[in-house]
Amino acid sequence: MADITELDALSLSRAIREKKLSCQETMGAYLRRIEEANPAVNAIVSLRPQDELLNVAKEYDELLARGQYLGWMHGMPQAPKDVTLVRGLLTTYGSPLLRNFLPQADAPAIARMRAAGAIFIGRTNVPEFALGSQTYNSLFGPTRNALDPRLTAGGSSGGAAAALALNLLPVADGSDMMGSLRNPAAFNNVYGMRPSHGRVPSGTPDLFCQQLATEGPMARNVADLAMLLRTQAGHLENDPLSMRAALPDEGLERDFKGCRIGWLGDLGGHLAFDPGVLELCEQALKKFDALGARVESVAAPFSPEQMWDTWLTWRHYLLAGALGVHYADPKRRTQLKPEAIWEIEQGLDMPAARLYGASLARSSLYRAVVQAFEKVDFLVLPATQVFPFDVEINWPREVGGRPMDTYHRWMEVTILPSLVGCPALAVPAGFNAEGLPAGLQIIGRPGADWPVLQMGRAWEQA
Repeated sequence: MADITELDALSLSRAIREKKLSCQETMGAYLRRIEEANPAVNAIVSLRPQDELLNVAKEYDELLARGQYLGWMHGMPQAPKDVTLVRGLLTTYGSPLLRNFLPQADAPAIARMRAAGAIFIGRTNVPEFALGSQTYNSLFGPTRNALDPRLTAGGSSGGAAAALALNLLPVADGSDMMGSLRNPAAFNNVYGMRPSHGRVPSGTPDLFCQQLATEGPMARNVADLAMLLRTQAGHLENDPLSMRAALPDEGLERDFKGCRIGWLGDLGGHLAFDPGVLELCEQALKKFDALGARVESVAAPFSPEQMWDTWLTWRHYLLAGALGVHYADPKRRTQLKPEAIWEIEQGLDMPAARLYGASLARSSLYRAVVQAFEKVDFLVLPATQVFPFDVEINWPREVGGRPMDTYHRWMEVTILPSLVGCPALAVPAGFNAEGLPAGLQIIGRPGADWPVLQMGRAWEQA
């Protein structure tokens, strides 16, 4: 048998269920791999003691011996993203303000992973309060790229992506507001999916206004990713915006001959790119040709400038609400990073008319995108505007010769699915001459998560 940590998640699951591997063997192999590889990248933080974890794995073996199989994740090590509530496990949000926070309950997706048999071993690292797509914070330091530790892993699920790429975890959870599952997936050459809004129930206190962020899966292949999404997804009665429609009970294989792909590119010159990123993504589009699909360049059916303004309004409003309690206390405020303070201050005195206008603009954007799907089956965008950059740089001040006027402007390519609630799967697009990776976003109509996964599977096999 191959090294345990090199098995894909579904193969590992079968081996444990068939008792070809014990949970203790599995846990031991992953702990050794973490000890060997994690110091170079700092992907996993707050790791529980080894003896404690091996004892938990032994208990899971004993359950299996008694015929109590919990599910496909039985005995599988997991390290949830350090902004997701996990009962009894340190949850810092990458902030010194929460260095000792121990949640009393699991977020919905975590509860489902626990019920499926996952063993939570620690956390994957994040930027402070998951702000920005560069994973660094004052508690644990930066997470480095799995392919080149001199570079950033991206974010905010940067710890998850680097851990996956280095076989520190079999699959990983994450969350995505502004590309936080997609950007780090591209930077570390793995797969990351932002599901449709409501596909995975929210664990946030606000059930109605917070519609930009969602939890979702990451994996080294699409089949593993789809299985984790099945575990995370499903209606929750106390979440009124969670989807009632279940994922279809069908396989991932599908014929895409004649499928229509709409390439949005740089949104008519609106987006800035590092030299080579757009060209690498356009070269990767040939994979769709190999599947028998038809790729055509399409004009953005909306104003990119208005979309960006709409995004800023919604994000400022939501973050001022979520983090305003820390800002209100002058002592706590000093422990917030400058980008967090900027977001909060932009939203504190926001006029109601501005927010209502942004809601109308978002509604128009939704209608325009849904109408665009009458002519194409999928939309495609790059997953990033830059290649992985120096880990010591907090964020790029310039991209493609254009100055970036905010700390997250270089992630603008990710906001369309977030505002509309579309499913978006980041897939590897290849490497440039220096060996730096890029990715594509395969975007489906709202609710079409499974067709997006089927296209991702076909892409992976092409």
